[in-house]
Amino acid sequence: MTYDSESKTPQRVINRRAAVMGLAAVATSAASEIKAETVRTPPTAEDERLMREAIALAAKADFPFGAVITRDGEILARGENMGKTTHDPTAHGEMVAIRRFLTEHGPEALKGTTLYTSGEPCVMCMGAIVWCKIGRVVYAASVPQIEKYLGQIEISCTEIAQKTPFEKIEITGGVLAEEALKLFG
Repeated sequence: MTYDSESKTPQRVINRRAAVMGLAAVATSAASEIKAETVRTPPTAEDERLMREAIALAAKADFPFGAVITRDGEILARGENMGKTTHDPTAHGEMVAIRRFLTEHGPEALKGTTLYTSGEPCVMCMGAIVWCKIGRVVYAASVPQIEKYLGQIEISCTEIAQKTPFEKIEITGGVLAEEALKLFG
């Protein structure tokens, strides 16, 4: 074993440390360059029609959150917040819609669908959306807007989508937000 003449440190340790630090720098650099392709798309008339369905569900929910899952404009599953009714804090509108969809259609059919929700998906719901491979999310009220009425985790669904390098998720926000926010008043 050779020693560094100035520090008296074994040369092999210096080389190993340098290699580890170099690999860590490369990994960090590569990870920062990997971004999910998050596409922001403008709303359409069809988006407004389907959002009205989600808002109607929200109007009769435990908390004003409703969701519909669609493919080609056809509603395949509906969900409304049922947290109080079921004593289940995970029974958000999106989660209820996803569970109903899975029961009726199975996981493979969920890939590439569009989920409309009266409120921007929370961290839990957006995680489920990612893992279910839902291709597009359309929401009404944003997390900052909802936070004026209810406590919210301040992480946007776009932020989660951008940190998901293995899926492409389209996101359209603010569709009929004022209508959705009236349910909180």
